Amino acid sequence: MKRSLLKMGALIISSLILYACGEKKQEVPNPANMPVPVNLYTANMEQPLYYDRFPGTVVAAMQVDMHSVVEGYVTGIFFKEGDHVKKGQRLYTIDDSKYQASYNQAQANVRVAESNLDQAQKDADRYIYLNEHDAVARQILDHAMTTLQNAKNQLAAAKQDLVKAQTDLNFSVIKAPFDGTIGISQVKLGNTVSVGQTLLNTISSDGPVFVEIVVNEKQIPFFLKLERQKPDPGDSIFTLLMPDNTLYDHTGRIALIDRGVNPQTGSIIIRLSFPNPSTVLRAGMSCTVRVRNSDTTQQLLIPGKAIVEQMGEYFVYVAKDTMIVSSDTTAKHNDGQSRGPSLHAIQKKVITGQTIADRIIIRSGLQSGDKVIVDGVQKLHDGSLINVGSPANQQKNAGHK
Repeated sequence: MKRSLLKMGALIISSLILYACGEKKQEVPNPANMPVPVNLYTANMEQPLYYDRFPGTVVAAMQVDMHSVVEGYVTGIFFKEGDHVKKGQRLYTIDDSKYQASYNQAQANVRVAESNLDQAQKDADRYIYLNEHDAVARQILDHAMTTLQNAKNQLAAAKQDLVKAQTDLNFSVIKAPFDGTIGISQVKLGNTVSVGQTLLNTISSDGPVFVEIVVNEKQIPFFLKLERQKPDPGDSIFTLLMPDNTLYDHTGRIALIDRGVNPQTGSIIIRLSFPNPSTVLRAGMSCTVRVRNSDTTQQLLIPGKAIVEQMGEYFVYVAKDTMIVSSDTTAKHNDGQSRGPSLHAIQKKVITGQTIADRIIIRSGLQSGDKVIVDGVQKLHDGSLINVGSPANQQKNAGHK
């Protein structure tokens, strides 16, 4: 019995010794001495193509709020809301009964005035003849000439009243002032309209249309230069992004630059003209105008994911060889031996420029040919050991060891 217990105790002690030896073999290396897996990007000079973007608003080239210049109730509506209408097309009619009566009365007054003038002319002719033969008093002749002149004036006044009556009668029929799209009617049949107060409808021209943008006064010379260039219709200096962020089919040109700068905001309005054959662009629509940059100088570009922001300043990490060999800066491998200098991450402050897709222009802080770290920057600090290669692949390989 004692011999069995001794054998069991020896077996347990042997197992513990073997387990302790196994744990020692799986010792985890110190993370501070492990290089961070990264990917590199070689910064090169190139001529970038990019666009400055400005929020814009579509404005109709011609737009009119229609009001009636005569009062009365609406007797007819002769269009379908939202339809394209032609210049001179009848849209509304206002009750014209009193305007027709005024016109008829004015016509009658003209006929009476014409009769009075005819009679006055005959009397004047008669007294002129008698005066030539000294057969009538001079005073009678003067009265006849005055009556003739008054008859002429009365006829002229009657004709003016007829014109006014005719105008009022014509205005009882409201017509389209130009070709365009008519909106939703603000009045219905039987509604009473007041002179110059009641809004009937709004009509806008279809095309071309204007898109207005507001730019800083510092950009005026740039747009003046573009205006003088008079680009070809197919040029893509000015393009348009629709509200759904799709690119509009047609390009634009500068129609005008406003006469002055707003002194409160230091900005000026630029109006661009765009074709609108399919009437896709509607007045009041919000959009984005893209203005192609015409700078032909070479720029240094790097991926945006390489940029690190710290306290409002921007930094990148550049891979550099180091010749300093020490226990901290020399990579140690699994066999515990040091194998010379390694790549280190050196932090550099940069000044950034325009963002172009997933890349950013670097104004200063880097040089062409610099090896910029683009992956693994979150794990770096100035002087970190690095190992070139995909972080995902590095982790995968480490898992197979």
